[in-house]
Amino acid sequence: MRIMMLGDVVGQAGVECVRRLLPGFRRQNGVDFVICNGENSAQGNGILPKSADMLLDAGCDCITTGNHALRRREIYDYMDRTPCVIRPANYDPSAPGKGWYVIDRPPLRVLVLNLQGLVYLDAIRSPFDVADELIAAADTKTIIVDFHAEATSEKLCMGYYLDGRVSLVAGTHTHVPTADERVLDGGTGYITDLGMCGGRDSVLGVRRELAIARMRTHLPTRFENDPNRIHLQGILADIDPQTGKTSKITRFEIE
Repeated sequence: MRIMMLGDVVGQAGVECVRRLLPGFRRQNGVDFVICNGENSAQGNGILPKSADMLLDAGCDCITTGNHALRRREIYDYMDRTPCVIRPANYDPSAPGKGWYVIDRPPLRVLVLNLQGLVYLDAIRSPFDVADELIAAADTKTIIVDFHAEATSEKLCMGYYLDGRVSLVAGTHTHVPTADERVLDGGTGYITDLGMCGGRDSVLGVRRELAIARMRTHLPTRFENDPNRIHLQGILADIDPQTGKTSKITRFEIE
């Protein structure tokens, strides 16, 4: 089984690039399932029903999110009725939507878990404890975790903590791809950050002149997403559905 994961999709330009490049790339690489992080897919930030629908229509099988998941209220009812668009599972149970989704395409069955880190982010439930609960209840050996976190150390800890119990742990949120893709000792594929689907010459997807102005002056600056030279970043992972172990993980970037 081959799983494709895309880093944070940034704005309308990122969504359009996914729509343009994903179908062909998926066919050429024999991808069975596509998971992307869409928490910044709305223009500005957050996710809207329109941006989610466009990503699903492009061929994404599940959309994960993160700390901007619920920034736009229009997504609340949509998440409740669209189970393949998920938010971090360690949010308060009163939050709309769910933190997990099963992609069921017999004979293949994949559980996708979305977790959010605590370091430099909101104080919510421990992602380690919530991971334990959800993995214990899983009815498939193929388990994919999108760990949306700020700190590299926290992401590494989660990877080692879940090694041998899940198929893949992929970090999102920081928008910069890391060069540490590997298969851990217990057979779990790991990468600290997938990167983003956004402007190659931007600052994390934001027009660079605006980001520089904010850094230099510390004055309020209205950010705009960079629509130029959009590239897609992510990984391909080969997983044995019988054992749930990853045999190979490959980082890619396409434009």
